[in-house]
Amino acid sequence: MKIYTRTGDAGNTSIIGGERVKKHDMRIACFGEIDELNAYIGLLASYSINDDKRRFLIEIQNLPDVSKEDISQLENEIDEMELHLAPLKNFILPGGHKEVAFCHLARTTCRKAERLIVEVSESYVILPDTLIYLNRLSDYLFVFARVMSKKLGAEEIIWKGKS
Repeated sequence: MKIYTRTGDAGNTSIIGGERVKKHDMRIACFGEIDELNAYIGLLASYSINDDKRRFLIEIQNLPDVSKEDISQLENEIDEMELHLAPLKNFILPGGHKEVAFCHLARTTCRKAERLIVEVSESYVILPDTLIYLNRLSDYLFVFARVMSKKLGAEEIIWKGKS
């Protein structure tokens, strides 16, 4: 099987069900955002500091659809990670360490995908659990960034605003 099909050379592509749409179709943009998020999660899974979470990160990458159980699993993971963190009292700026910064890029990409899917849901049916899952996944990635900071001994950079 060849990787190229030439069927998209004129700016069209197929979606599930075989419908041909323009590559700038908002549904394709959603797929692209999720693909980018998936790549960042793969990057996070590749870091040795995340060996204990690798299986869960790969599970996230492999979800073809989401369920209430998947949302509960994310919430349980968040709750478990927060047990080992100091309570959050300030806004935290992305950064402090290169690997942590990539976790924040995953989080912001997740939020971007969520916003786009909300927009698409105004014209197409989107399963509600999809939005809930993405909302919770961005929370998971925020807490995961804090866990990574702690493991790496990196400073959490507190947002101070202008004085």
